[in-house]
Amino acid sequence: MRKLIVLQGVASVTVLVILAVLVLLAPYVSPYVWDDVVGGVWDPVSMVNWLGTDNLGRDMYSRLLYAGRVTLFVALASTVLSLVIGTTVGLFAAVKGGWVDTVLSRLVDAMMSIPTLIFALVILSILGTSTPVLIATIAVLDSTRVFRLTRAMAADIVVLEYFEAALLRRDSVFRLMFVEVLPNILSAKKTEFGLRFCNNFLEIASLSFLGMGIQPPLTDWGSMVRDNATIISFGGIAPLIPATAIAVVTIAVNLIVDWTLESGSRHAQ
Repeated sequence: MRKLIVLQGVASVTVLVILAVLVLLAPYVSPYVWDDVVGGVWDPVSMVNWLGTDNLGRDMYSRLLYAGRVTLFVALASTVLSLVIGTTVGLFAAVKGGWVDTVLSRLVDAMMSIPTLIFALVILSILGTSTPVLIATIAVLDSTRVFRLTRAMAADIVVLEYFEAALLRRDSVFRLMFVEVLPNILSAKKTEFGLRFCNNFLEIASLSFLGMGIQPPLTDWGSMVRDNATIISFGGIAPLIPATAIAVVTIAVNLIVDWTLESGSRHAQ
């Protein structure tokens, strides 16, 4: 079983590295510019258009690579920001305790009581759908999950003797948070990063499919699914191409997380 998990992890890393390289080198490896009309509407797969064309006659392969840059960047940026916000606030709540912890925890509970996708749609409808607003919205909403886990782990640490000694030394709150507590939960944070990335990745794709995510002239994989959705009723595969890319990235990251957890448990033994 362990060998299978390791094999899946190595294969997933390989797939993600290849995909990342293709996406980053999109201007050099794609046969066309992402918004060039190069054929008819929904042309089939051919030597000229490796994955066919989309609803406007643009090359699907080229658009897939360019859209991947936007998709992965937005997902990565929102994940990093959510971890920074959630971890900082979670550590602060655990270290301060008392009414500060209570107020922050109840505020997070209130935010988590509203489905994330609906909450995001409301915020984006009010503030607009620019890329910075999209990243900030996803990050803030996802940081509530990060907060809960961080606070729970930090709460087990702030009752230990070495932390009590730091309090007696009258260390600053900053030092208590980032020197005494954070290093002891970093291993769990590595795993959480993968899980949060998958969640944000799918949230962004969902919002784009609903028309509230990445806006033209930019495009992402969720937008590509939406733009080509109608052809599925006639047996076309155009929307399945970006949908497959979304599934591959999500599955690969989850398998890497499983591999990380397996490696961590083996080292703990």
